[in-house]
Amino acid sequence: MLAIILALAAAISYGGSDFAAGLASRAASVIQVTLLATVAAAVVVVAALPFAASRPASGAALAWGAAAGAGGTLGAFALYLGFRHAAFSVAGPLSAVGAAGFSVLAGLLLGERPSTLALIGIILALPAIVGVSASAASAGEAGHAGEAGEAGHAGEAGQAGEAGQAGKAGQAGEAEQAGAAKGRGRPAAGVAAGLVAGAGFALLFIGLNRAGSRAGLWPVAAAEVAEVVVAVTVAAATRNLRLPGARPGRLAIITGAAGAAGTILYFFACHDGFLAVTAVLTSLYPAITIVLARTLLGERLTGLRLTGLSLAAVCVALIAVGGAG
Repeated sequence: MLAIILALAAAISYGGSDFAAGLASRAASVIQVTLLATVAAAVVVVAALPFAASRPASGAALAWGAAAGAGGTLGAFALYLGFRHAAFSVAGPLSAVGAAGFSVLAGLLLGERPSTLALIGIILALPAIVGVSASAASAGEAGHAGEAGEAGHAGEAGQAGEAGQAGKAGQAGEAEQAGAAKGRGRPAAGVAAGLVAGAGFALLFIGLNRAGSRAGLWPVAAAEVAEVVVAVTVAAATRNLRLPGARPGRLAIITGAAGAAGTILYFFACHDGFLAVTAVLTSLYPAITIVLARTLLGERLTGLRLTGLSLAAVCVALIAVGGAG
């Protein structure tokens, strides 16, 4: 049960990170938001190290952590590329379902055997993720159709947005950057980018799981360092090594801090329960973004959103009854 609680708390943190990144991306570029968010996330993890890093980490644990961080950041940029070349509702849901699906497959291949009820919950979670992700993307596309000429850029947060996780400034904000007038005519490119993004996010989940928990948070620290390296490299390559303005800067810091909290919570969750279960529950974070948008911005709950949220609640109940591992 602890693993379920931690995974759901991770989803809440990631969803809040996405929401903040979506707001920040309305006034700053995706690269600026992502760069500051990853630095903030690294600071949070480093500050937490003394409380959860009792022994030195092995080289393998650090390598898995670094691979996880690089996968999360590269997955985010693949998602942004998908938003540029296809409808938001193509790449977004595929990336979210891909992250959960690849993680479930990895867990089963590694010998995990969730209970029948938990497996049913996992199966129901996949269309739930599609519902909340697709509806979030569609809302972003419709809501900003008239703002294609503005400075809208996303953070990994928008898978719903994952660089605070990265992780995660994301899908909600990326809708701003691409603009609804851009990138709808190449669905094949959107599918490919969504699958690549899903694989990158799955590497984040799987890598942190394979790193083990014996060295405490050192693998998470390695992941955050890798994310900063990737973000700085991309910012330098695009000559965009600038900080966002005051308000988007504050939101980017919130994005990174909330994303780091989500990563830490997921790390402990996946070592207390099955990877196949905790990764799926964490991947429900787009639902949190939708709830925040409804509560704080007054966004409308469509039928697809309500269906996705209802399925998410059912899958959580089934997994809770069936056990996390």
